[in-house]
Amino acid sequence: MTLTAATRIAGVVGQPIAHSLSPVLHNAWLQAAGLDGAYVAFGIEPGRFSAFVEGFRGGTLAGVNVTLPFKTDALAAADEVSPRAAAAGAANVLVFRPGGSVTADNTDGVGLLYAFTRQAPGFRPDRGPLVIFGAGGAARGAAAAFLEAGCPEVRVLNRTRSRADDLAALFGPKVRALDPADPAALGDAAALVNASSGGLGPEAPPPPDFAAAPAGAVAMDMTYKPLRTPFLAAAAARGLTAVDGLDMLIGQAIPAFEAFFGQPPPAGLDVRALVLRILGEAQ
Repeated sequence: MTLTAATRIAGVVGQPIAHSLSPVLHNAWLQAAGLDGAYVAFGIEPGRFSAFVEGFRGGTLAGVNVTLPFKTDALAAADEVSPRAAAAGAANVLVFRPGGSVTADNTDGVGLLYAFTRQAPGFRPDRGPLVIFGAGGAARGAAAAFLEAGCPEVRVLNRTRSRADDLAALFGPKVRALDPADPAALGDAAALVNASSGGLGPEAPPPPDFAAAPAGAVAMDMTYKPLRTPFLAAAAARGLTAVDGLDMLIGQAIPAFEAFFGQPPPAGLDVRALVLRILGEAQ
């Protein structure tokens, strides 16, 4: 890659950020498209996000993807907010306009539905309730996307009940907060999505008991490192269709790339295979 004075720069901002695979995706697309662009990672400390955004207003940065823990900060920092970012109450894309304004969007829901389309062909969000584990920005994006796609009900399960209640209040009567131990929570679910930011270490909650979930339900984990999480392993053991988080990462990146670089990613490049090689995972 040769950078020039005209190189269009975009990136991803979060903390921690060294694990992000977004630079791999975007730079592979840039190279395949022959565009004069580059995509980099920005790691900033909590409390510095607003200063980061202000420093790039009206500058040369085209925009950034936003990951934990800054998705709600990104929404607050924007001058213009897309309907799906407003519905989600969080933003994962900021576009810096030449005049100095900043536009927020949320493509997490796009990525979520893209993953279901790729790995659970024939699934329809309107066929039954969605159960979400977690109540942060990613959970908001999932709820907004499924409701827009016709989902009749969203159930939010979170260790801190007040956060689940807040999310339910944000969306209205179609979204309910339930106790994670409630045996009825999974009963007739069509989809179960792990949007928890609890991680996979010793502090992470154990996977749910999927025994109460219908045999035809689809389980999806937004995590992609590792590809097969304890959540997905438990779902597969129950016989549920499992959807990993890598296709969500790819799906949410597609509209972001177009917003940053002015055209969709080039067709024909298998970026999933590229990332799987980096992760040391089989197809």
